[in-house]
Amino acid sequence: MKDIADFDQYDVGFDIPAKPGMDEADIQTPCLVLDLDALERNIKVMGDYAKAHGMRHRVHGKMHKSVDVAKLQETLGGAVGVCCQKVSEAEVFARGGIKDVLVSNQVRDRQKIDRLAQLPKLGGRIIVCVDDVDNVAELSEAAVRHGTELDIFIEIDCGAGRCGVSSTPAVIEIAKAVEAAPNLSFAGIQAYQGAMQHIDSYEARKEKLDTAIAMVEDAVAGLKAEGIDCELVSGGGTGSYYFESNSGVYNELQCGSYAFMDADYGRILDKDGKRIDQGEWQNAFFILTQVMSHAKADKAICDAGLKAQSVDSGLPVIFGRTDVEYVKCSDEHGVISDPEGVLKVGEKLRLVPGHCDPTANVHDWYVGVRNGKVETVWPVSARGKAY
Repeated sequence: MKDIADFDQYDVGFDIPAKPGMDEADIQTPCLVLDLDALERNIKVMGDYAKAHGMRHRVHGKMHKSVDVAKLQETLGGAVGVCCQKVSEAEVFARGGIKDVLVSNQVRDRQKIDRLAQLPKLGGRIIVCVDDVDNVAELSEAAVRHGTELDIFIEIDCGAGRCGVSSTPAVIEIAKAVEAAPNLSFAGIQAYQGAMQHIDSYEARKEKLDTAIAMVEDAVAGLKAEGIDCELVSGGGTGSYYFESNSGVYNELQCGSYAFMDADYGRILDKDGKRIDQGEWQNAFFILTQVMSHAKADKAICDAGLKAQSVDSGLPVIFGRTDVEYVKCSDEHGVISDPEGVLKVGEKLRLVPGHCDPTANVHDWYVGVRNGKVETVWPVSARGKAY
């Protein structure tokens, strides 16, 4: 395997889109570009907010799938660790030196449980979510077999309608099973309302969170009545973190997309009715693309199509432009409406993707730029780690 730090081993345009020190104008397209000034600014703003509100911030590694970005979030933003959705993804971060890793999902497959139970040997705290009492025995058996300790979050379904238990008695039942199980420790509750994060209206998002907070308060009170301490109550995303942090019951945030900001998140409104990508957060994450054809007078064709992005949350937006619009894509081509014919063949554009998470997962590298120069190139460390 090549040494990632030794860029002389890579060919630009085949192995890698750019090397540190290159002019931004020479980056090969399509590729992912990070505006380092905006990225660092976003990370610091969230870190300062969490600190001011007495909150832990566990960043969502599934968003960027990058050990380098996670470490930047720890050093600049005071992040305590990461969330991951899959065991293999968590293993990448644990191997990369992240010492507090939450698998914010259920793990039921025997082989996956076996790998999960070995992760504490890498030197960090490993937490996993549970929503079925039968899973407790499965996790305990593997941890005992490997001589490790796993921490457990009980997941509450607070409105997403996916995983999680829906009642306080169910929370108490699982917590008691965890406390009785060898090599497991009850660490707290996960209550993340994913579906509401992208609701445009601030008040509508708050209404959803009020319901979630009430469920969590009831569960914490129920555990306390049974003499069970709830160390952490974890949740909150880019569209709701201000609600959880002022709830008086949550003490850990799980925000992810704030660091990059995508077009779908950017459309939601803050308490003053302003788009969150026009003040609260800055766009730091782009697909760099190049015009490859302008044979038709009113439209340009660029080299970023479906294989360079995810369009599940809508088409990308051309950053900083109102005179042209990305209107359609196929496998390898993007169609840009250019009614005035202002674009030229070879011209490069920054696209803000509709959804940052799956877009990052189709690329191998991030190219970090500042002041027109390539400052750093980072691997998308956990790309494809879906096991």
